[in-house]
Amino acid sequence: MKRSVKINNLVIGAGQPVRVESMLKTRLNDRDACVAQCESLLNCGCELARVALPRADLYEDLKYLVNRAKLTLMADIHFDPNLAILAMQAGCKAIRINPGNMPLNRLNDVIAMAKDLGAVIRIGANGGSVSERQLEEAKGDRAKALFLAVREQAELLLNNKFENLILSAKSSSVPECVRANVMINNYYPEFVMHIGLTEAGPGDGGIVKSTAGIAALLSQGIGDTIRVSLTDEPEREVKVGYEILKALELRQHGVNLISCPTCGRRRADVMKLVKLVEPLTHNLPEGISVAVMGCEVNGPKEAKHAKLGLAGTVKGAVLFRDGQTVGEYSFEELDDILPKFFNGKL
Repeated sequence: MKRSVKINNLVIGAGQPVRVESMLKTRLNDRDACVAQCESLLNCGCELARVALPRADLYEDLKYLVNRAKLTLMADIHFDPNLAILAMQAGCKAIRINPGNMPLNRLNDVIAMAKDLGAVIRIGANGGSVSERQLEEAKGDRAKALFLAVREQAELLLNNKFENLILSAKSSSVPECVRANVMINNYYPEFVMHIGLTEAGPGDGGIVKSTAGIAALLSQGIGDTIRVSLTDEPEREVKVGYEILKALELRQHGVNLISCPTCGRRRADVMKLVKLVEPLTHNLPEGISVAVMGCEVNGPKEAKHAKLGLAGTVKGAVLFRDGQTVGEYSFEELDDILPKFFNGKL
């Protein structure tokens, strides 16, 4: 049976929705910026954010953030078990560590404190952190080496009777990342898994790479929490994460905006119409569909399942609600008509 973990009031796994997370991209000692970014991420739907704790002198800054942020936080620790202990002392109920990089006696101290505080530990490996020994054991198969690295880490904690775990294996290679996570899921099907590509990159390339890997895993039922790692603002990561979940019909977040790709038949500038419509959808009920179509071919009939929509015509645009025509208006009238239409006053 699938386990769950609880970080403050956030439950992950065991039938809960796939959670969307990100990471703070501000330095921890810039206190106001960190608090503001947490607020911004919370407002766009982020449910968990990692925050890097690279040095002990940032302890007070982390404590300040934990006490003020409404967003659930996970401290991101590398190498130093003392930092993991400091993060929990600062109030963080979740830490991300690589147990293989820590002396066993100090790892035991981290585990003991996590047990006492009921903290969650996320463990995992990245494609660039597997050892030569693991690669040799995997006969050069990098996906298998990732799996072996995660298994070694997991066993260190499980042998200490610590099971409040999140497992993760990431790579910048989609096939490598997918295969590694499938192996982990097959070996530890009961544990919560975090999935995503690491160092996916900027712009369209990073979005496509992340989507390919995350969707391939989610479509197999693998993954309880996701991060789209982009060279971009963290709010963008959250937006793309929800778009992936919406496309797979795993979660709804905001409206489902449908628009045609346009062609030579178009009666209207669809890109311009989308820019008019999109701001008007923010206060609509979550999960409803809104359609913007370029002509009568893919207008009301093809988009009749949409709650609200419009399609280009010879004269301008026809508006429809629940598949029924509300009226036809010239393009000059749309600036005034569309707000009324989306507010239910037309």
